[in-house]
This record gives sequence, structure tokens and C-alpha cells, in this order.
Amino acid sequence: MIVTIEKSTAFGEITAPPSKSMAHRYLICGANTSKSVIENVDFSEDIKATLNCLKALGAEVSIDGNTVTIGGLSEERKINSKLYCGESGSTLRFLIPFCMLRDEEIVLEGTKRLFERSLSVYEEMCKAQDIKFEKTETSVAVKGKLSSGRYNVRGDISSQFISGLMMTLPLLSGESVIDIKGKSESASYLALTLKSLADFGVRISKIDENTMYVKGEQTYKNRNLSVEGDYSNAAFFDAFNLIGGNVAVTGLDEKSVQGDRVYKKIFPLLLKGCPVVDICDCPDLAPVLMALGAALKGIILTGTKRLKIKESDRSRAMAEELAKFGCKVDVEEDIVKVFPCKLQKPILPLSSHNDHRIVMAISLLCTLTGGRIYGAEAVSKSLPDFFHRLKKLGVNLKVENE
Repeated sequence: MIVTIEKSTAFGEITAPPSKSMAHRYLICGANTSKSVIENVDFSEDIKATLNCLKALGAEVSIDGNTVTIGGLSEERKINSKLYCGESGSTLRFLIPFCMLRDEEIVLEGTKRLFERSLSVYEEMCKAQDIKFEKTETSVAVKGKLSSGRYNVRGDISSQFISGLMMTLPLLSGESVIDIKGKSESASYLALTLKSLADFGVRISKIDENTMYVKGEQTYKNRNLSVEGDYSNAAFFDAFNLIGGNVAVTGLDEKSVQGDRVYKKIFPLLLKGCPVVDICDCPDLAPVLMALGAALKGIILTGTKRLKIKESDRSRAMAEELAKFGCKVDVEEDIVKVFPCKLQKPILPLSSHNDHRIVMAISLLCTLTGGRIYGAEAVSKSLPDFFHRLKKLGVNLKVENE
């Protein structure tokens, strides 16, 4: 898909999209009840992947508008031995432990890019417990039953591994302890998992900042819940207010534990000067912050090393696209420096790098200069109606199918 955006000023009111992070967790928790209702679900490609995998594992799922009724996941149900995760890291990493609740081989498949991202935590865990773990370029096969006990996990890897264990270990017969070694990165995502579990009546106790106690034989309780608004995607719409737009973003919970809510504190700093921002706990904000840094007074991001294992190598992908606007970016191992520049209309076509957040970030800049984005369908990963939302805000754009 090619999207051509003309110079425009965004104006109006928009409701924040539902949180993809919370939807993943609520759907998985709901699948483990006998029957729960999850409202305000946005059916992005990642959420569709999670739903399809849960159905393959035996959950009953019905959809009415943006409401999902789900439940019935159990070890007794007949399952499909192949799950397709698409390009969703959350789907893959959250569900691998669930596949080890029964002693039969299950193959989780996905794109090559997805399986370029590390699964070493689970690989080492399976080796220690004599569970089959065979990985290819586009799949991983597991066979064997997970055991309760002590799990030592590095804190500098994706929190998705820890969240996967947090959602699975309460179902085992014995007690477990999750011990996080070193500083925990993306700790706010663990807070989301703790909240989701508590919402379904499952309790995990924090002994200290790096240690969690998990009681076994817990039961997920039936619930009727609504997915809260997403700060990650809301940031792209709120960003218009820093570059001449006037957009009111509603539907965000001010008491949310989402880490990306920090954008509300970072954005004012961008207007004052060139802030230094540690994004260890909010890596999804990197593209929009880099775009705004280029359009305003610059920005220095630290804690960026994990950006290379996202849907794209985000630091370098954004640097490449910002260069087309005439902007200079220095990318180092764990730091990115974006220098302010006079934005120019790109002569070269802009590329999505098959990354939804890259598309949204460069779309923001295109409203200042005009521009043409190739591979723009990447937004469907998290926000399929992104361009429809931009049109509602008065952004002049044209969508073409390649």
C-alpha cells in the first residue's frame, strides 16, 4: 500500500485506540476462564494472531463488533498442533509456556523476522527441564510439561518472557519463584501483566523488585472487562500538538500502569530544548520521539540497544527515513542522537521498513512537508484504521494499493 500525504494541519478530537498490550493479556487470561467478555478490542494483525492461536489451543471464541467472548481453554480440549503467530512477538512469547501445559508436540509458526528475535530464555529453560525445543527460521516446536520451581531470568531481555511465565505458572500444581537477575528493562510491561492477572483473580506476590512468588493451582475467574486506551499509539496523535496541530486525545486512563504514559512528561521537554531520554522502559516511543526531535530542537535517546530487535532495526530505520527529510541522526550501540533540522519534502520514496511505528512516525512529518510512504500497510499490525483516523483529523492523504 502506498500512502501520499500532503501538507496538512491535524485538528479535532480522537479517542485513543484500545491498548494492544492489554488486549493480548486480557484475551489470554479470558481464554483460561470458563467464559469471559472482553470489550473494546481492536482487531490488529497481532491481536488476530493471539485470538487464532488461542482458538487453536482449544479456546471458544465469538466476536460481536469490538467485543470478544472467550473461554474454555483446558488441557482436556482437543487442539490444533500448529499455531500461527504472524509477526507478533507478544503472541509467540506469551503462548510458548501455555503450550507446555500438556505433553504433546505443538509447533508455533511465524515470519522469518519474528524468529530472528531471541527465544533463548525459553530454549535454556526447556533444556534444563528436558522439554523438546526445536527452532527453525520460521517456527519453534515444543513438547513436554512445564514444571513449577525457581526460574532465573535476566532482566535485560524482553519482559515478554517473564510475562509468559507469570500467566502460566499459576496454573501448575506447585509453587514457583521468578527471580529477575539485574535491572529489569520494560518493567512497566510486567506491571501490566500483574494488573491483568489481578483483574482475573490470579495473584502473584512481589517479594522485592526482582523476585516474584507464584502460588500454584490458581483459577482464572470469569470477568467482563473493557480494554483501556493505549498510550503507545495515542502518542502519535498527541504529537500533532507539538507541530502546529490541535488534537484532543480522549479515552486514556490517567491511573494506567502503561509505561508509555511517560510521553506526557517527555513531550513538553521537546519544546524547551534537546532532552536526554532513557527509553529502556518505553522503547515503543522511540520513533515518535525521533520524529519530533527532528522537527523541533533535537533529542538524545539512551537505552536504545533493544530497538534493533523490534519489527525493524528501529534506530537505523528511522535514521534512514529522517535523512530523506534532510535530518542528521547518529546511531550508536545504546544511544541515538537526533539533530534538529529544517525539514525538506523527501525526494526519495519513504519506506515503512515493514514497521507500524515507523509508518506512523514519518506520517507525522509528512503533514509538515508532504511525502509518499511505501509499504504503509504495516500499520495494520497495531492500528489498522490509522489513516482513517488521520483523515478524520483533516489530514489530506490518498491511499493506493500497490
